[in-house]
Amino acid sequence: MRVFRLLPVALFLAGCSVISIDFTPRIQPLREQTIEGTGAGKVLLMDLSGVISEEPLISLGAQAPRVSILARVREELKKAEDDDRIHALVVRINSPGGTATASDILYRELSAFKARKKIPVVAAIMDVGASGGYYVALAADTIVAHPTTVTGSIGVVMLTLNAEGLLQKVGIAPLAIKSGAKKDMGSPFRGLSDEERQIFQGVIDDLYGRFVSLIAKERRMPEDKVRAFADGRIYTARRAKELGLVDRVGYLEEAVEVAKQAARLSEARVVMYHRPREYRSNIYSGTPVPEPIQPSLLQLSSLLIGPGPRFLYLWWP
Repeated sequence: MRVFRLLPVALFLAGCSVISIDFTPRIQPLREQTIEGTGAGKVLLMDLSGVISEEPLISLGAQAPRVSILARVREELKKAEDDDRIHALVVRINSPGGTATASDILYRELSAFKARKKIPVVAAIMDVGASGGYYVALAADTIVAHPTTVTGSIGVVMLTLNAEGLLQKVGIAPLAIKSGAKKDMGSPFRGLSDEERQIFQGVIDDLYGRFVSLIAKERRMPEDKVRAFADGRIYTARRAKELGLVDRVGYLEEAVEVAKQAARLSEARVVMYHRPREYRSNIYSGTPVPEPIQPSLLQLSSLLIGPGPRFLYLWWP
């Protein structure tokens, strides 16, 4: 009789021995939320904030896992492309730029989406839309800058470290066995020769030329005119409009109205995509950032200490 009493306990313990609970947070599919307006037609408001990089945003808190800005944008565009009721896209930009490659990828993704979907795309630059942030905005049909926007910073910068002096102080002598004299140029373990500086400058000049050509193409102005003001300096919204870098100076609501008018929508719902537990209630709701560390500091640091020199369309004062 005692055996039968112990049998349920034994079965319970045996079952517990094979139970495995995975507490790893999973990335949930995007959900749509209407944040304002009514009607059958929809205007998608997409948030593009922070440093533009191929790497995911780092979070040290117990939050949902992060995806890179490239993956997020592509995911949102795919969802919008499959929705026949999305008639316009507003990209809300608040970014100082980032890597040259990531900026170029986002520009291409938006341009390809616009060509396939055949809907108007409006860029709304908020606090900052500089360097790579402006590069991405060039994919839009219309660029609206907030009255206090800072934009411009057209150009390229290369970031690397030179720890040669520090290593000498602590008695460490790195050894590189290489196939050619230039194979380790840009290494943080030694300085650059004059010839190597010229090589890197050639790469920077080429990437700068691509940026200038893109502005000339999308903003319909001669390249020599672009080069005259594209020396890396920043511009206010008013000055950017005078130069032809933006089309209008106005608020986010005006950018949404521009999109609705371009799509010939008398009324429309403004929608945003989000994951569970992400806050969305109005047009200023943004993608949440990890606390307590500012993502800009984390990502800017990763650009500097990442593998090898980084070529950046970035305003980093």
